[in-house]
Amino acid sequence: MTPTRSLLLLAAGLAAGGAFAAEKSNDICWPAKPGSACFALQSPALTDGTPLPQRFAYDGWGCTGQNVSPPLAWHNAPAGTKSFAVTLHDPDAPTGGGWWHWLAYDIPASAKGLAEGAGSDPARLPKGAKMAYNDFGTDRYGGPCPPQADGMHRYEYKVWALKVDKLPIEGKVTPNMVGFLLHANALGSALMTIPYTRN
Repeated sequence: MTPTRSLLLLAAGLAAGGAFAAEKSNDICWPAKPGSACFALQSPALTDGTPLPQRFAYDGWGCTGQNVSPPLAWHNAPAGTKSFAVTLHDPDAPTGGGWWHWLAYDIPASAKGLAEGAGSDPARLPKGAKMAYNDFGTDRYGGPCPPQADGMHRYEYKVWALKVDKLPIEGKVTPNMVGFLLHANALGSALMTIPYTRN
C-alpha cells in the first residue's frame, strides 16, 4: 500500500468515526468554545496513555526497537493554519529540559497526517516538509529510549498548527531553537502522550 493511500484510508476512518471522544487527552479544542470542533491527533498504531509498541522505540543506546516513526493523522486544524509541524518530546528525560526525539516542520497545510516510517525516510514526507536535528544529533526520527532503570517516561507526539508557511530556519539549528519557533508561531496543537520504559 502506498503512503498516500494509507493516509487517505486513515483520514477516511477519522471521518467515519466522527468526533473523537471529548474526554480523551489528545483532543485539545482550539479555540476553546462550546460546540467548537477539536483539533485532534490520532494514530491507528498508538493509543493515548497506552505503552508504546516496541517497533517505534529507538534502535541504539541499548534500546532494541526498530526506530520506525508511527503513522499519524490529524483533523479540525485551527482557521488560518498555513503549515504543520510534528514533534516527539520526552519531558521526563533527566536533562533539565527533556529530550527532543523528532522535529518535522514546513508540512503543507493540505496534509492530513504522516505515513508510518516518514520520520526515517524523507521521501515519505509530504512535499516541502523538512526535519530538524534532534537531541540524538540526527535529522530523522529518534524513537523513545529512556535510561535503564529510570522508570516510566511520557512521550509526547504533538502536531502543531502554524500561522506561517515556513519556519525561518537556515542550516543546522538546535532542537530548542525549533521549539522556540514552534511556540512563537503556533495557532494550536494536539497531542498524544505515550508511556514507555526499559525496566
